[in-house]
Amino acid sequence: MESSITADITATALAFRGYNVTNLGRSAELLACDAYHDVVVEELHRFSKICAEFVGKPVDLAGLVDSAIEPGLDHYAESISLIVAMEVAQIRLLDELHGVETSRAQLAFGYSLGELVAISFGGVVPMDEMIRVPLGLAADSVELAKNIRMGILFSRGPTINETDVERLCLQITGEGKGTLGISAELSPNTYLLIGQEETIHRFKEVMHDLLPKRAHLRVNSNRWPPLHTPIVRQKNLPDRASVMMETMTGGLTPPNPPVLSLVTGKMSYGDHSARDILRRWVDHPQRLWDAIDETLAIGVQTVIHVGPEPKVIPSTFRRLSENIQEQTTGSSLGSLGMRAVSGLARRPWLAALLPSDATLLRAPHVRHVILEDWLLENVPS
Repeated sequence: MESSITADITATALAFRGYNVTNLGRSAELLACDAYHDVVVEELHRFSKICAEFVGKPVDLAGLVDSAIEPGLDHYAESISLIVAMEVAQIRLLDELHGVETSRAQLAFGYSLGELVAISFGGVVPMDEMIRVPLGLAADSVELAKNIRMGILFSRGPTINETDVERLCLQITGEGKGTLGISAELSPNTYLLIGQEETIHRFKEVMHDLLPKRAHLRVNSNRWPPLHTPIVRQKNLPDRASVMMETMTGGLTPPNPPVLSLVTGKMSYGDHSARDILRRWVDHPQRLWDAIDETLAIGVQTVIHVGPEPKVIPSTFRRLSENIQEQTTGSSLGSLGMRAVSGLARRPWLAALLPSDATLLRAPHVRHVILEDWLLENVPS
């Protein structure tokens, strides 16, 4: 194993990305690489066949990658299949060609679609079956996205109380002009909101009735499938997903490596809990902040980001690290300086005496590896 990727795989987390507006990343370069070509093509062909069953026509993911064509939301099923195929391929390349025993990782987690890949990687449900759930919901997810807007709610100072955000979403939804909900909690002062019609703009109008004056809402112009919000209930997606999962193989063993769920923000997958968690995955917000907090608390030293051009998870870690560094290198009496603080955080007995959030001080010391970049920088001879 190349020591440059991780000093100890047992202190490493595997982080799988989800759907975004761009999903190709460096997949074309991996496909064109002689050493990687066969594995990449095999996975692209495998998931092309599964995807074709749902879209009712032939699908050529390898052709999309080779032509640098982004499928886009109108081809959401192809996007799902492409992301999963490349995540599976990247892990195989790391295992089979670089000798990294990824099954020995300390934990795995994933944002949105990435959680489904993580639990399949952990042996809970075969990926060939698991992908059929989001593919079976894809057409209705796109239909629901037609009048959707995303808003990024953030504060440059104070915490934004999640309960207050939920209350405002319920208040605006109750006006009967569309449903609005939290899609993800990225940090205590950053949330992703998804709403129908003009509900995002309505939120912006009234938000300072409950939220800090320094809170801001930036509206994203792209269309998004409204997974992880109550909007999906309008087409019964959670119940339909639950029915599809009833006959999936497996689901009765804990994942190995353990999976940190973004549905709960905890290690919630036990010997029979997978189906219940995954039903909630459809319409409950993604608790990324809780997952990052837990990842730091259990001592992860390296995070390997799996998938094409991962953005949400690495950028959230990066912002946290920058904030920690700014806070701890200040001149105030309460600022100890990074060297002293990191020394304290590495001593569990002493860290236990620090404030309950002291584990966040580890963030600047966690190493991050973008797997597709690493693979292309370390092609076997």
